Amino acid sequence: MSARRLKSTILLAGVAANGLILIAWTQQWFTVALALDQAGGGPVVVGGDVAAAGLSALALAGLALVGALSIAGPAFRLVLGVLQALIGATVTLSSVLAIADPVSASAAAVTEATGVSGESSVASLVQSASTSAWPYLAAVLGVLGVALGVAIVVTVRRWPQSSRKYQAAQFDPESRSAIDPADRGAPAREPDAIADWDALSDGGDPTSR
Repeated sequence: MSARRLKSTILLAGVAANGLILIAWTQQWFTVALALDQAGGGPVVVGGDVAAAGLSALALAGLALVGALSIAGPAFRLVLGVLQALIGATVTLSSVLAIADPVSASAAAVTEATGVSGESSVASLVQSASTSAWPYLAAVLGVLGVALGVAIVVTVRRWPQSSRKYQAAQFDPESRSAIDPADRGAPAREPDAIADWDALSDGGDPTSR
């Protein structure tokens, strides 16, 4: 695989993985059945925004990281690769914790529906909790994020150099004279009231000469 295609593939995979994590966060994760119809006659539906609230911030951070990665230099790419792996690991950990204890992950939604708070009180109300496929998908996407971070670190030296337009511009006198050789050694301009007025009208500073 060519260096340019390798870079494009990793960047696209990063956008897709973090975008899907954000979608998973908006979906239904758990359906909680409560004792004595405490929810007003129906089960409590718990979304990813309640069960794993931090996933949205992690996904947005991952998307921003991909944008920075596309223009970063080799050294900064290594740092971003490590950060991507950490983001993926955190997504997986958040999802696995929610899957392992859906009652605790759903506590805020149960409290809102019933007015009952406290870990033990909420647990006593819950009869059962069913889990959808979305938290599992989020966990898998987190693992993919870790793999992407490792791939970035391993392959970063094979990536093509970033475009010159993102490099720092030089504003020292030597560089200006190199850019415009005609200005080198040019005689100083005589003061001209009309030219100064035109420069001022155009937003320039006639005294800068």
